[in-house]
Amino acid sequence: MAMGRPRAFNKDVALDRAMNVFWRKGYEGASLSELTKAMGINSPSLYAAFGNKEGLLRAALDRYVQLRAEFMRFVLDAPNARETAARILLGTADKLTDPDNPPGCLLVQAGLACGSGSEAIPPELACRRAADEEALRHRFERAKTEGDLPPTSDPDVMARFLSTVLQGMGVQAAAGATRDDLRKIAELTIETFPVGALHKA
Repeated sequence: MAMGRPRAFNKDVALDRAMNVFWRKGYEGASLSELTKAMGINSPSLYAAFGNKEGLLRAALDRYVQLRAEFMRFVLDAPNARETAARILLGTADKLTDPDNPPGCLLVQAGLACGSGSEAIPPELACRRAADEEALRHRFERAKTEGDLPPTSDPDVMARFLSTVLQGMGVQAAAGATRDDLRKIAELTIETFPVGALHKA
């Protein structure tokens, strides 16, 4: 008697569903049974496709970054540094409170409450967050060279400051902050953002 072929599945759809579980439950809280049920596959298929639960998270994070790439291009293509800050702050406020997604940020939520056996998860998430921070730093370095930021400005500190605000907004969103709440934080941050002579002209 011939054995039935394993059921094929759409990898992107499965990853989107796994991403949603990690987003809501965190890595530690997301059980294999919840993940396989959400993805519509069985455990052997999960292990065959992703290796293990950690491999699945990494693949889900890759998918998250892929989906976020267009937004980051929009942010980095802003005509000046202050508009770059405005785009990422206001855009993130909207994304963090998008009713189509769990509240908060996957790159923060997935690492909550990681215990023994999950030590690699927080550094993995930090590395993903650092990629956006590095992109902002390069954008601000260019702005400083172009005279769009004051000569005394520090692109590294500015990028880290924005990253800190964004992570804080993610925590606030997960705790129930509204879109209006987050946009007010974004607007206050934008008001304090420095501009150079070129932008003032």
